[in-house]
Amino acid sequence: MRISYKYRLYPNKEQHKRLDFTLERCRLLYNRLLDERIHAYRDEGKSLTYYDQANTFNERKEEIPALKHVHSQVLQDVAKRLDKAFQSFFRRVKNGEKPGFPRFKPPQRYDSFTFPQGGYKLEGNTLKLSKIGNVKIKLHRPVEGLIKTCTIIQKNGKVYACLSAEVQPKQLPAYTDAVGVDLGVKTLAVTSDGDYFESPAYLRKSEKHLTRLQRCVSRKKNGSNRRKKAVRVLARLHERVANQRKDYAHKVSRQLVNRYGLIAFEDLNVVGMTKNHHLAKSIVDSGWSQLVVFTTYKAESAGRIVKQVDPRHTSQLCSNCGVIVKKQLKDRKHCCPNCGYTADRDENAAVNILKRATA
Repeated sequence: MRISYKYRLYPNKEQHKRLDFTLERCRLLYNRLLDERIHAYRDEGKSLTYYDQANTFNERKEEIPALKHVHSQVLQDVAKRLDKAFQSFFRRVKNGEKPGFPRFKPPQRYDSFTFPQGGYKLEGNTLKLSKIGNVKIKLHRPVEGLIKTCTIIQKNGKVYACLSAEVQPKQLPAYTDAVGVDLGVKTLAVTSDGDYFESPAYLRKSEKHLTRLQRCVSRKKNGSNRRKKAVRVLARLHERVANQRKDYAHKVSRQLVNRYGLIAFEDLNVVGMTKNHHLAKSIVDSGWSQLVVFTTYKAESAGRIVKQVDPRHTSQLCSNCGVIVKKQLKDRKHCCPNCGYTADRDENAAVNILKRATA
């Protein structure tokens, strides 16, 4: 199985210039290849493939000498990236989804390039990158397995290396315990065993600071250096909030996977639920989908099972006798008039989710 490691890079000024140069060459090449595909189809009715465009790179290097200063496999990956964008576009058209035709990339929307096979080498606290140099890397944890690809990402003035490695999955001790998990706003997750994982609400806590920074951006003149600086400061705070939410989701998902063999969630339509403007911000701040995704991939590598069940009436149904007990959103207690069973609303829903998963 593949696992990714993300590390911070600390390039010097010269290496930073080479990284910027490589990224800009890749972006311009991407836009050029996209333009060629569009004109080939409009003028000749011909659809260019990855191989049609990749075979022209030697000629391009003669016409554009700057491309010689970029590793050849990095250029090939640009063509592959565009080809994947078109494949996804055709798939969406075939499935009747919103097509989303591939777009030309401005500098702010193209922030990474990839060494797919070679051109990089990890030695101690240094990452050797072809045509760029030996860049200092912060290895906060060891890399396990065989490194297959190396992706360099520039984000908010910082540089990261994402190393994708092939590793053998680690099997955790077998567990037969199963759990149902009810996702909520006030409490991120409540399990059928009665465990509560509070929602940290990182976005809500940083809201005043974000509002203040957003006003600073709005006051600055478009295109000015002061506005660009204010945008970077705002983006870094958004990144910090996202990292906090991601870190918490990793911790919760790890606890669930370590303790249970079967984990059941509701199959929620999160996009549809965010159309409720009273709850949209709280739902997004909770990060339900992120928690389910993290739990799922951890479970796959550990030999666990994750199931998603129909969410209808899980909060209204009595988990003891099966009678529908109508509640409003403000009602946080489940009291069944039929059998007298009383429990927390979310805990009752978690038990119903578990029953549907094991039925």
